[in-house]
Amino acid sequence: MGWFSDSGYWLGRLLFQRGLAALYVIAFLAAAAQFRPLLGEHGLLPVPRLLARTRFRDAPSVFHAHYSDRFFAAVAWTGALVSAALLAGVGDRVPLGAAMALWAVVWALYLSIVNVGQTWYAFGWETLLLEAGFLAVFLGNSAVAPPVLVLWLLRWLLFRLEFGAGMIKLRGDRCWRELTCLYYHHETQPMPGPLSWFFHHLPRPVHRAEAAANFVAQLAAPVVLFTPQPASGVAAAFMVVTQLWLVVSGNFAWLNWLTIVLALPVAAGPPATRLLGVTAPHQAAAPAWFEALVLAVTVLVAVLSYQPARNLLSRRQLMNASFEPLHLVNTYGAFGTVGRIRHEVVVEGTADPEITANTRWTEYAFKGKPGDVRRMPRQFAPYHLRLDWLMWFAALSPSYASSWLPGLLGRLLDDDPAVLRLLRGNPFPDAPPTAVRALLYRYRFTDWRELRSTGAWWHRTLVGTYVGPVVKPG
Repeated sequence: MGWFSDSGYWLGRLLFQRGLAALYVIAFLAAAAQFRPLLGEHGLLPVPRLLARTRFRDAPSVFHAHYSDRFFAAVAWTGALVSAALLAGVGDRVPLGAAMALWAVVWALYLSIVNVGQTWYAFGWETLLLEAGFLAVFLGNSAVAPPVLVLWLLRWLLFRLEFGAGMIKLRGDRCWRELTCLYYHHETQPMPGPLSWFFHHLPRPVHRAEAAANFVAQLAAPVVLFTPQPASGVAAAFMVVTQLWLVVSGNFAWLNWLTIVLALPVAAGPPATRLLGVTAPHQAAAPAWFEALVLAVTVLVAVLSYQPARNLLSRRQLMNASFEPLHLVNTYGAFGTVGRIRHEVVVEGTADPEITANTRWTEYAFKGKPGDVRRMPRQFAPYHLRLDWLMWFAALSPSYASSWLPGLLGRLLDDDPAVLRLLRGNPFPDAPPTAVRALLYRYRFTDWRELRSTGAWWHRTLVGTYVGPVVKPG
């Protein structure tokens, strides 16, 4: 079929596949490094406990066949190695069917992890990675020209991602409509980065311009994606620029980078390749079996798109929701509501044998979330610190932490090595603490004068006790 493929998008496909493979590597490495204390057999939310009450058809995963911490590690490291091979270009050096199989393997392995990940994996960028990874299976390799239908499915995914985020803001917090949300967002976002303090102190007219540009990128540009080149390529390039702005202003795991990766097949289309003066390598006609598979997948995605499309038009729009257990076509959105103040849960321990008014408490330092007021926020994205992110939700409401925070405090009482590896260090290296507690503080960024005089990036005020002193039973 002459209309089936378009060799002019070879560069966009190449950039998309390499970028997606890199993000898969990061996702699998994060899983390998963090699963044991979070999801392991003795983790805060053990996978075996979930499997005992979950059917395979409700949450497909290889772990229904067998689970052990060693097997989970094997799955994560296998996914990382196969993803690294795809990043290195192995997919273009093997036959088309083999390349598709490699992409299918990483998708299936990551699906297996997400479907047992519980609240630690309840983020929109997890399903986004799965949906993009599923489409990558049918994008082909350098042996064939990129299939047009899959290129359009990627645009449809990018449209839902950006337009959904724009609509949930438009329908949500009035500060978005008033263009004032960025007065607060850089300070109250889940995990500020090293430049967030400076972004917060930009003049308010710049914050209003940020909010307006956000609506252009998320409501106008996605519509232009469905127009011919070069307009669609310009719209995608504008999305890339706005996402880079978000990359340097905060830590949102791989959400922003994956959005950029999804925009590249459009931005690096025929006009871009002509501008760069690069020519497409020789690409043969797609075999009939590949064409049939692509057609079938296109029909499948079209059918599964009904509910996500309906959700976009709904006044009760869902944010970051899946409608089937394979997460093939999902709905997305973020920050429909922006907090005006920032609260942080600070966990402390003591070695004192008795709890009195004079007890000396020592704070546990987390890797990414704010704690020490003199510590400049760090850049971790696209890596995902799951515990740090969930601590931000815990500060919003104790209900977000009820399933895992008691277990976390209990592990700290035991000086559990796996849990302590999620933190910056162990303030009780010689013996476990006799008690731990959690306090709630209000945090705000210091101003220029405070930073110069105190060296502190944050100012914090005690709100009250979040969890009273906890001691080991017996």
